[in-house]
Amino acid sequence: MLRIHFSPQDLARTRISPRPHPMWEALLSLYRLRRRDGEIVFDEWRGSVRPKVPSSTRLLTTLVPQSGYAADFLTPMTENFCLAEGLEALRRTPKRRLRADLSVLGRDRRLPAWATTLADGRADAVGQIADAVDQYFTACLAPYWTHIRGRVDQEHARQAQLVAEGGFERLFADLHPSARWHYPVLCLSYPVDQDLHLGGRGLRLVPSFFCQGMPTTLLDGDLEPVLLYPIGHTVGWSTGDRTRPLASLLGRTRARVLETIGERPCTTSEVARRTDTSLPTASQQASALRAAGLVASRQNGQSVLHSITSLGLALLAGATQ
Repeated sequence: MLRIHFSPQDLARTRISPRPHPMWEALLSLYRLRRRDGEIVFDEWRGSVRPKVPSSTRLLTTLVPQSGYAADFLTPMTENFCLAEGLEALRRTPKRRLRADLSVLGRDRRLPAWATTLADGRADAVGQIADAVDQYFTACLAPYWTHIRGRVDQEHARQAQLVAEGGFERLFADLHPSARWHYPVLCLSYPVDQDLHLGGRGLRLVPSFFCQGMPTTLLDGDLEPVLLYPIGHTVGWSTGDRTRPLASLLGRTRARVLETIGERPCTTSEVARRTDTSLPTASQQASALRAAGLVASRQNGQSVLHSITSLGLALLAGATQ
């Protein structure tokens, strides 16, 4: 059982994430990819992405076993829940964190030789792990990220309404069928017996698309407190032409550009490459979407970085329902 200990200050500092955490979703999806649970919801996704899994993912499966503990350092908490920020934070993981997590992993299994290099904190070794996460996310999660973001956005809105109507007591009761709230302790089903003392830091609640069954948290109680918990799904979410409903509204190319930017922030040249269009066409389409309030753009060095707005996300999410 997981027992989370609150103080009045912790309740005041508890918040619900309005968006999915890309690093956590990558980690949890690795569990889903190698297990058979949630067949109705995840089997089509598994069948679709398995041929696309990059070879570098084998590095991650060492750090994320098929069951049990996964390295805490793979899911750094950042301000904006942005993949780029998460990857950068991963690259800056201190040696003590790497050694502590690998020590836990090594209790139950023999780690490969490269884990010693990683434990030494070598930048190239940590960089390979970050690159592997990036490649896995791009191949297996990015094509579905618009739907994932849309579902988490809907869950956030629903739970914010619960808090408004009944406070955290109502929210905690709704988090999971196993949740039991007896102030100051929230109890949840968990694979191991664990206590999380918040100590005035509050709790970050993160609705998770790929979390299945029980909620999950970090092993190290000194890290920022976070609780991932599963959300509901629609059957068949991973199949079909997700841009077709928008194509008749925006045009096929513009709809594809919007979906591409919705998957992850990208530069104009990345939009052109991923949509198989020319650079001038990608720039023109991004400008039109920006003028409509569906995309936001900002200078990023020598490039322009495009990201989807809440209006654009709502439009994409509606098209995937």
